[in-house]
Amino acid sequence: MNLAYCDYIAYSIVQPGLLTDSQKDSPMITEVGKVKMDLAKEGWMQTTTKRIMCRDRNGKPYLITVEEIDEKKVDMSQYL
Repeated sequence: MNLAYCDYIAYSIVQPGLLTDSQKDSPMITEVGKVKMDLAKEGWMQTTTKRIMCRDRNGKPYLITVEEIDEKKVDMSQYL
């Protein structure tokens, strides 16, 4: 079993990058939400997927998702 690094990517790379941009003098990103986990109603973690909401300078909202994928089921050549 290999570890998944969704937490690291969401908390250490994606969210900080969005926050850095939002603090510029003329930011493209104006709002950055918290990292949300994929939790069941009972509170347990269903998957390692993480989501971050943000909003650009025009008020358009975005949902950024960090999730592990099964390389056997996805054609990686279209992303790399």
